[in-house]
Amino acid sequence: MSLARTIDPELLRAFVTVVDTGSFSAAARRLLRGQSAVSLQIKRLEEQLDTRLLNRTSRRVALTAEGEMVLGHARTLLRLNEQLLDRAREPELAGLVRIGAPEDFATTRLPRILAEFRESYPRVALEVVCELTLDLLDRFHAGELDMALLKREPSVDVDGSPVWREKLVWACGSEREALLEEDALPLVCSPKPCVYRHRATSALDAVGRRWRVAYSCGSLAGNLAALRAGLGLAVLPRDMVPHEMLVVDEQRHSLPSLSDTEIALVTQQHLSSPALRLRDYVQHEIERVAATQE
Repeated sequence: MSLARTIDPELLRAFVTVVDTGSFSAAARRLLRGQSAVSLQIKRLEEQLDTRLLNRTSRRVALTAEGEMVLGHARTLLRLNEQLLDRAREPELAGLVRIGAPEDFATTRLPRILAEFRESYPRVALEVVCELTLDLLDRFHAGELDMALLKREPSVDVDGSPVWREKLVWACGSEREALLEEDALPLVCSPKPCVYRHRATSALDAVGRRWRVAYSCGSLAGNLAALRAGLGLAVLPRDMVPHEMLVVDEQRHSLPSLSDTEIALVTQQHLSSPALRLRDYVQHEIERVAATQE
């Protein structure tokens, strides 16, 4: 069979969405199409490429070896297609956008998103601020930020749109047993006000477990260094625990369970065109990444 010389981007979009959501039914809901229509799109793409891209099971779909290779190219082509459309619609979009984010989020997921946005809008200048959530909230209310990604707590008045949810865990270096046997649990955390610090101390207080702050640093890198040195335990998002560190089993070691953390995107009431475009882009990209991890 001769391969097609061009591929419809909508076929690639259907393929990527099926992979990201894990099923044809979920992809159909996201694409606002019928499940049979999505199945037909995947079939057409496989016929055009003359290869099987997905192995279907009763519960989920899995990529074949060829599908793994095609997926990366499909994402690149879709991103380039979106960038071209964005540039054609708003070729002169320019200005300054100020965005705030917690350090852990700003140093892991946000840089790639902002870099891709800048590729599409090179005349938009970005000013990124990394601070603790409550400090970012103060800046936002003072009008110093156009938008901010904030860790949401029940006690904090944050009305933004939820864009990310993540499981929190207890983490430490290799000296786990010695730390857990201390009379007062040694904690590694950021200074007040810090959402993770509050989660840790509140959870321990609720079960009557004594604790002390063994190391406090406003820098994520500093706190990770303290964990590696065995100075204490910390509360971290599960997928941010470095591979050389340990996730402590809560039940086995009598530690209180931790509720998930939620990150919300808040924006000022009146946004410039560049800020509106960045808001939509950030929200879409974070939600897309979150869908791949479900």
